[in-house]
Amino acid sequence: MYAALDIGGTKTAGALVDEGGSVVHRAELPTPARESARSMARTVDAVIDTLSAAPAWDAVRGVGIASAGPVDTVAGTVSPVNIPAWRTFPLVDSVRAHPMIFPGLAPVLLGDAVAMAAAEHWLGAARGVDNALCMVVSTGVGGGYVLDGRLHPGPSGNAGHIGHICVGIDGPPCSCGGRGCVEGYASGTAIARYAVQAGWSPRPGSQASAAAVAASAREGDERALAAYDRSARALAAAIAGSAALLEIELAVIGGGVAQAGETLFTPLRRHLRAFAVLDFVRGLEVRPAELARDAGLIGAAAAARQQFTRLGGAAPAA
Repeated sequence: MYAALDIGGTKTAGALVDEGGSVVHRAELPTPARESARSMARTVDAVIDTLSAAPAWDAVRGVGIASAGPVDTVAGTVSPVNIPAWRTFPLVDSVRAHPMIFPGLAPVLLGDAVAMAAAEHWLGAARGVDNALCMVVSTGVGGGYVLDGRLHPGPSGNAGHIGHICVGIDGPPCSCGGRGCVEGYASGTAIARYAVQAGWSPRPGSQASAAAVAASAREGDERALAAYDRSARALAAAIAGSAALLEIELAVIGGGVAQAGETLFTPLRRHLRAFAVLDFVRGLEVRPAELARDAGLIGAAAAARQQFTRLGGAAPAA
């Protein structure tokens, strides 16, 4: 059994995951992304409290942490763009200090999108594919690569941080400090903001969100459709660029925005045909993620499982 944490700008989730990749126990809390670093750490601790109260906790042999990035997997720190209070925050040390993290349960850190790539390659839409880009399109936009059949997190764990590559040199400012980033066009926040600026408004009593925009798009609202088309075009440009650089054969899209289904994927495939024109990228395929909300947790568990195996499978001391 492996403990997994998945920390994003909207929710902080935890799970106990078995050897086959099945989630057997789950906990989740809203992420206090605009509050203090201490409040954030308390939320993570509360998720661990819930997991450790489950009978299966005694069988836990490793802890994986998937976090919004950038991350530094060597130092064990995180600086998520969408969690302002965490800048070079020592997340691994913070988790290790929890009283239920027994000696020997050394937490292993990876970016949330890298975790999603690990999960989709292990059990999901990228299974059996040697070269793939897996993307999380949600509050932010992230990615992870599988190259030559192996996860490729890069030296610091940030390879595939595709949400912060530029697809518009005169584009809008991004929270990362750059301009024209994919995230500024394609994230759920960006979709809702663009639709509102175009004159769209949610139904009375509901909030402006990517899901609400998608609902209007399915009803034929031109402003909502334009917001998703803009998002899809930015994603297509980034995916085609990745394919030209790395010869990926598949892009897997997950996260909350991907739940819009063909509202996103139909214009995405259309724009991708326009961007991916070189012979060696023309056959690039796009698929929706299969593991949905569990991808980050399963990927974090996969990392913990790999570490446990690498260390010889010695059980931690309670």
